[in-house]
Amino acid sequence: MWSITIDEVEAIAIGAGILGTGGGGSPYLGMLRMQDMLRHGYQVNVIDIDDVADDALVTEVGMMGAPTVGIEKMPGGDEPLWAIEALESYIGRPIDAIACAEVGGGNSIEPLIAGALTGKPVVDGDAMGRAFPELQMSTHLIAGVKPTPGVLVDEKNNRVLFSHITDANTLERFARDVCVQMGCTAMLVTTLMTGKQIKATSVPRTLTLAKRVGEAVLRARRTKESHTQAVLDVTGGSELFAGKLVDVQRKTTGGFARGELVCEGLGVYRGDWLHIAFQNENLVAWRGGRDTRDTVVACVPDLICLLETETGEPITTEQLRYGLRVTVLGIPCTDQFRTPVALKVVGPAAFGYPDVTYIPMPKTPGIGIA
Repeated sequence: MWSITIDEVEAIAIGAGILGTGGGGSPYLGMLRMQDMLRHGYQVNVIDIDDVADDALVTEVGMMGAPTVGIEKMPGGDEPLWAIEALESYIGRPIDAIACAEVGGGNSIEPLIAGALTGKPVVDGDAMGRAFPELQMSTHLIAGVKPTPGVLVDEKNNRVLFSHITDANTLERFARDVCVQMGCTAMLVTTLMTGKQIKATSVPRTLTLAKRVGEAVLRARRTKESHTQAVLDVTGGSELFAGKLVDVQRKTTGGFARGELVCEGLGVYRGDWLHIAFQNENLVAWRGGRDTRDTVVACVPDLICLLETETGEPITTEQLRYGLRVTVLGIPCTDQFRTPVALKVVGPAAFGYPDVTYIPMPKTPGIGIA
């Protein structure tokens, strides 16, 4: 078990922003909140996933909703505490530890905030090794863990308990509708698991991975070395493109930020174009012309990550704007998402791209997302 420091929060926020593939909420806002709590005497401990007792009771904590709303509609701050209290009241016993639903973006920080508020340890692992827009896109739920009971809480302490929902897709639809009524962003605590289940179905040590990615970026800034290479040395994968954003089409609808960006190539990519479709997270990237999408270069469940070229800062989909200079990386996903069963849930067809064929990015043993 290790205690998070103020500097480590910054590294985790940068790394999780990159692993979030554009989604997961603002890592910057989460970082500010967590650092302020540490300065005021709060403490949060991270426990290695192998050290969780088999009979421990663990639940996931994370924000649900559109990240475009999350940067304007600020949380009250106590939503994780309220949600965990409501769940504990329903099940009649305490939760022993907290887990990340997704390591991406601000949702890597929310479990740390929950751990600080409740005094419970946070498990070093998550259910995605990245961020995804819908809750059924989880290694736990794909493996058969029950999605309920769960609680959705807004900044006014309105609490909605989902005592029993038949399957994860149905919970996604019901919870998404409630989330929209709560203002399009709310705290979700769900997927109650034993320690044995979380060890069997998690993507392990992703908080540590996010910290290592962030530390690599910060080190590259200090030494004036390549941010791109620093990230790839930790995660594996490859550079897909570099250029300037010339068009962003984005709208908030149905509780998601949906849209597409167009990037004009610079440097070795001059004369080429990249198109990326997103639903909170980046989904499919195509090389082509200004108005054509000719060749798929990466797609879900592998990660498509945008970095600000000069600083290596992660670019989330709510930050996309004309003129940004970006470097686009492709990072291999967890092997748990590469099975035929999982691809039905997280592959391109699940997002409405049945004509896109998923070709896994090559992985380097011992590097990146397990």
